[in-house]
Amino acid sequence: MPLHRTLRAAVVLGLGVVLYRVARERALGLGTTEAERMAPLPGDELLPGADLVATRGIDVDAPPGDVWPWLVQMGQGRGGFYSYEALENLLGLDIHNADRVRPEWQDLAVGDEVRLAAQAGLVAAVVQPDEALVLQGAAPVPADELDSCGAEGTDVGPGQGEAPFDFTWAFVLQPWGAHGTRLLVRERYRYRTSWAGRMVEPVSWVSLLMTERMLRGIRDRAEQSRG
Repeated sequence: MPLHRTLRAAVVLGLGVVLYRVARERALGLGTTEAERMAPLPGDELLPGADLVATRGIDVDAPPGDVWPWLVQMGQGRGGFYSYEALENLLGLDIHNADRVRPEWQDLAVGDEVRLAAQAGLVAAVVQPDEALVLQGAAPVPADELDSCGAEGTDVGPGQGEAPFDFTWAFVLQPWGAHGTRLLVRERYRYRTSWAGRMVEPVSWVSLLMTERMLRGIRDRAEQSRG
């Protein structure tokens, strides 16, 4: 290959890497300030030394007490996640987003399970009404998918492999303005295998799509319920 073509390819590749990194940083911090991204939030202490952190946020024109009921009833088999329901159900997750607060779903305690799907869930690790909800868990991978992740030789249990990463999902409500709420959502991933990053990187882009819609879904419901 002529020298000028080699140089051109190197410049294009370098530019692509820079643009990807810029886009990635924006995606991981959608809707937040640098101060919010750097600030400690409830649940950070549960997973110190995280390998990847995403903090996203939105303003809600309703007080924290009007936002909290929508958070506490989240989950598969409960209020859903207020995101792209049709897309979730294409994956067989059986998610149904609630459009009203249900009293029977308001009692969530530390240690309770919040299901993501019928056979997968997280545990409520922090439940501070009107302030913070933090879910915690790990991500097991079916044993027949390990090769595609480059995890040859990983010890596996019956039907599934070692959890590649630990995870916390924090929903934090902060007073904003006279009667509003700043809703922050933070994901923290700590890798447990050498190949976990290859899984989490594409997951983080899917999370961007779903979280952005979820934030708007929570906001719209809280503001409408306020009247």
